[in-house]
Amino acid sequence: MNFLILGIVLFFTMHLVPVVPGFRGWLITSMGEVGYKVAYALVSLAGIVLMVYGFSQTPVEVVYVPPAWGRDVVFVVMALSFVLFAAADMKSNVKRFTRHPMLWGIVLWSAVHLSVNGNLAEVLLFGAFLIYAPIAMLSANIRGASLQQEKRPIKKDVMAIVGGIIVFAIFAKWLHPWLIGVAVI
Repeated sequence: MNFLILGIVLFFTMHLVPVVPGFRGWLITSMGEVGYKVAYALVSLAGIVLMVYGFSQTPVEVVYVPPAWGRDVVFVVMALSFVLFAAADMKSNVKRFTRHPMLWGIVLWSAVHLSVNGNLAEVLLFGAFLIYAPIAMLSANIRGASLQQEKRPIKKDVMAIVGGIIVFAIFAKWLHPWLIGVAVI
């Protein structure tokens, strides 16, 4: 469990650097922009590796029994989460309604995983993401994130929706069992 916690701390420490006013700028000044990006990437990657390793090594310790309705909503919420992930980097209209589609996707992803998983490692992992995303949204808003003003063609929204659902279906059917070791379909 120590590796899981260390991974969570490393990953989110790097991802929360922009929350502290001026700290990111100071790091860039100290390390140079390339040095900062390399350090950010390496520390984040180390955090992910430690989270994955720590998660796989943590014994199952039940914190709560997930509600029965969790299994009923997981596919719809996860599909929506993947649509938001896709829309984050596509020129669609989603950003006219939310400044942070990827972070909202993380909120949905982590919340729905908490609704179907109740052991300690899962609560720590998904709970950390669920806490992180709103903090990152608030920080980005304070730093000036704004809604997209430009209206995009509806076909761009259809592409984000279809693309997100296709990637979700592929992930749920083949990649989740292969990468995570848990069949979901």
